Amino acid sequence: MKNVSSSSSCCGCALNDQAFDPERRQAIQWVSMGLSTLPFMGAAAMAADTAPMLLVDADAESNFKPLRPSDLAIGKPMLVYPFDTKTGEPKNTSRANKLVVIRLPEDQMATATKARSVDGVLAYSALCTHQACDVKTWISKEKVLVCFCHASKFDLLDGAKVVDGPASRPLPSFSLKLEGEFLAIAPSSPANQGS
Repeated sequence: MKNVSSSSSCCGCALNDQAFDPERRQAIQWVSMGLSTLPFMGAAAMAADTAPMLLVDADAESNFKPLRPSDLAIGKPMLVYPFDTKTGEPKNTSRANKLVVIRLPEDQMATATKARSVDGVLAYSALCTHQACDVKTWISKEKVLVCFCHASKFDLLDGAKVVDGPASRPLPSFSLKLEGEFLAIAPSSPANQGS
């Protein structure tokens, strides 16, 4: 009997089941089931929770500093996690909680997109709707956010609709608000329910 490897290839990239991140596998399963939004912890929890969910840099390991709109340069995306002010900890135990925030010119945004922003800052799920890779590369010439795995492109100025690539659904979007001077996720999020 032939020994069959658990590795496979998709779009030229090798996938090894043993090296595969289980959280990414689960996220891919959610996407493949046709869910338009990943089960972001904040969607239900924030509606019931009175503590604001601020945003902190996903790369921070300690001394978490909530972000202000002015902390983001125009056209420079940042990966973030929601920060629970009750516990003083980021919600970083699951990749499904990771968001990408970016500051863009408000005068270029579609009306519905602008309504979800604060001072030009927009928030979207950082997981590509194709295979849950991180989406974090901004191409200013095309005005799109790109997934580095399979090159899906999303128009963040117009609801994160797909403009190219294997992804077939827009990135889930999150409405923002100001909590004092800090960016926070509005209780109405996620705003993009399958649009």
